[in-house]
Amino acid sequence: MKREQISDEFKWDMSAIYPSLEAWEADYAKAAGSVELIKSFQGTLGESAERLYEMQKCYDEINLIVEKLHVYANQHLHENTADAFYQGLVGRVQVLAVQLMEASSYIEPEILAIPEDALKEMLESEVLAKYHTYFSRLLRKKAHVLSGEMEELLAGASEVGEGARDIFMMFNNADIKFPTITGEDGEPVEITHGKYVSLLESQDRSVREAAFKGLYETYGKFINTLSAVYRSNVKQACFFAKARKYSSSLEAALEGSAIPTSVYDNLIETVHKHLPAMHKYVSVRKKKLGVDELHMYDIYVPLLADVDKKIPYKEAKEIVLEGLQPLGQDYIELLKEGFTNRWIDVYENEGKRSGAYSWGAYGSHPYVLLNYNDTLDNVFTLAHEMGHALHSYHSDEAQDYIYAGYKIFVAEVASTCNEALLIHHLLKKSKDDTERAYLLNHFLEQFRGTVFRQTMFAEFEKIAHAKAEAGETLTSEVLCDIYYNLNKQYFGEDMVVDKEIALEWARIPHFYTPFYVYQYATGFSAAIAISTKILNGEPGIVDKYKKFLSGGSSLDCIDLLKLCDVDMTQKEPVEEALKVFESTLEEFAKLV
Repeated sequence: MKREQISDEFKWDMSAIYPSLEAWEADYAKAAGSVELIKSFQGTLGESAERLYEMQKCYDEINLIVEKLHVYANQHLHENTADAFYQGLVGRVQVLAVQLMEASSYIEPEILAIPEDALKEMLESEVLAKYHTYFSRLLRKKAHVLSGEMEELLAGASEVGEGARDIFMMFNNADIKFPTITGEDGEPVEITHGKYVSLLESQDRSVREAAFKGLYETYGKFINTLSAVYRSNVKQACFFAKARKYSSSLEAALEGSAIPTSVYDNLIETVHKHLPAMHKYVSVRKKKLGVDELHMYDIYVPLLADVDKKIPYKEAKEIVLEGLQPLGQDYIELLKEGFTNRWIDVYENEGKRSGAYSWGAYGSHPYVLLNYNDTLDNVFTLAHEMGHALHSYHSDEAQDYIYAGYKIFVAEVASTCNEALLIHHLLKKSKDDTERAYLLNHFLEQFRGTVFRQTMFAEFEKIAHAKAEAGETLTSEVLCDIYYNLNKQYFGEDMVVDKEIALEWARIPHFYTPFYVYQYATGFSAAIAISTKILNGEPGIVDKYKKFLSGGSSLDCIDLLKLCDVDMTQKEPVEEALKVFESTLEEFAKLV
């Protein structure tokens, strides 16, 4: 479908950021002209608390403008990733961002060069009160911040470092074309990113198989190129980690959120412990489908076809509003505002970025991109992304710009808490065993996709990066072997691990943000803990949760979650989440 064929009410309205391109250009000129201003503070930051404050205030103001420029240009580009005009705008902002990084690269080394006692005395000054947490965190990074000259060099190299991700995104969203297959109704249907999962949910097994093979045969044609692109991305992560004196790219990725690598390792270890439950789920699925062999293209199809139904977007909004009532009327009113005031870009159109996300710029409301396709999974996606959006809204309202952005480690908590509340609501409303079993199946799929699948992704990344750091070459054969063997381990003996699944790593965009995906699994576990407390009516938990939502990055991630009495340094949240999976599976197995 062409974008112009979609009604404006289903498209986001970017005027909350900039009312026109002229306004964007004016801010661009302002930011470009201010980059040199940042350099004027060089060599003077140790003079006084007032001078340090002036620099930081100036730096924040320019960063906010660049953020607005970036979000506006990218959002428009994501409406049609082949649009050359917005590609140009994004490119200009990227160049500007690198210029700002280079111009400001002296800041951290110069601050850390101030004698520690003198710096601590400066931080006690009233003028720097709001920056105390920010600069205290900077002191923790002292061992990994280099000289001013080296920081400037790394800032300039960062644009090169983004090359692999940019190439993959352009290939995956604009260039790759998948074949047309025969759909359930006998009519031709083109495989797209947005349609792929719905095709795998088809009750017609030949449709599922054709979609699965059609998609991966296409990726297979480019696998050597894709392995080279991914290898480059791993290498750049390893390079920057080594340059900053981290022991590994994993440590470097987690340090920014003050997450010990033991959290990552504990996740994999705990999920491994519970893999027998995953294997049991595979066995139940095989039995219910009544197949001699369960294939990888059989894992998305709902097991209770009679309950399968199309859910129009209007109905999806109503379901989400009902399901999130436990969060209070103020939360519901914000949801309604997002639904009615064009925060959301709803439907797939030709050239549109695949998937779904929430994003925005400080000072305006957040935005949500969807590719809504009338499925129950899409209803959960709506709840999920609005969880992100309202997390951002609360943090932006409560925090200064410097603390408003929350870390990735906690980013999936609010979104997944929404999903957990929604599934509980739907289960409570279920009218019979068949409908309940269908919803339980969906809940099990959330666990499979979020805890087991994302942990498998995390383990793939850990192995791949470790091999690169050990000097091994990540050829297509090496990457495919790693991924294929992990699928065998995670799915167990009752699954036929089709050879095509070895290519799946080549289509995962999140791998281009190294060590991101594990946080879906840890976030899901924290969300299960918080949603359980909310549903149990624990006194004060909703207020505690809203303090978490409003926290931004004013506290470290671990401490933010402790506001809700959830401690992610321990194995218990993941253990408890997987016990919920096991009890849900037990009930489901009895019903089917």
